[in-house]
Amino acid sequence: MPAAREIQQELVRLADPEKGADLQRFFKTGPGEYAEGDCFRGIRVPVLRKLAKRYDGIDLVDAGELLESHYHEDRLLALLLLVRKAAVGDGETRETIYRLYREKTAFINNWDLVDASAEHIIGAHLDGKSKSALERLARSANLWERRMAVLSTFYYIKRGRFQETLRLASMLLDDPHDLIHKAVGWMLREVGQRDLQVEEGFLRKHYHRMPRTMLRYAIEKFPEPKRQAYLSGKIK
Repeated sequence: MPAAREIQQELVRLADPEKGADLQRFFKTGPGEYAEGDCFRGIRVPVLRKLAKRYDGIDLVDAGELLESHYHEDRLLALLLLVRKAAVGDGETRETIYRLYREKTAFINNWDLVDASAEHIIGAHLDGKSKSALERLARSANLWERRMAVLSTFYYIKRGRFQETLRLASMLLDDPHDLIHKAVGWMLREVGQRDLQVEEGFLRKHYHRMPRTMLRYAIEKFPEPKRQAYLSGKIK
């Protein structure tokens, strides 16, 4: 079984400091920015996905250790490994992965980490169960936990179930952060891709109140005349 230390030695060999510096700027790691202090090795996501296939025999203890790394790519790889394990694991394994994920949310601290994992671990685990955990996450003071709540509902959207997305979208209409506006708008757009009537039912009720970024993301695929009507407040 590969251990976290063995995997990190491979990541050290693959590191590209110049690319890492670019990623630190892209992911807003400067003072006062949303990912302040995060560190990057400079490894591209397709490379990490290949490593996830190679190392999917890692045990959950080592995956959890990797998730606590100082380096962003290590944490993303850990999450990709957990997603793969959850997809093929039995109920007990999925429960353990879910609990591990929730215990270590402090290390899932950027939008790409959340987006790669929340639907597959939180959304999938809560399918057929109480969704009160999603509401607690949506009310969290932590930006990334709120994004987890929204992105977890992608699991249900893909299965034609939209109630949880719409409920959380209503809760987050007044959220102060742009990354939540984008996440909610994106999920509403995904609802519309499957049932435009459902999306527009929500939009007609709330679009006057929605943050501009949220609305723009939600209506991105609309025909231009309809998109402009929403943006100008002329939809009745």
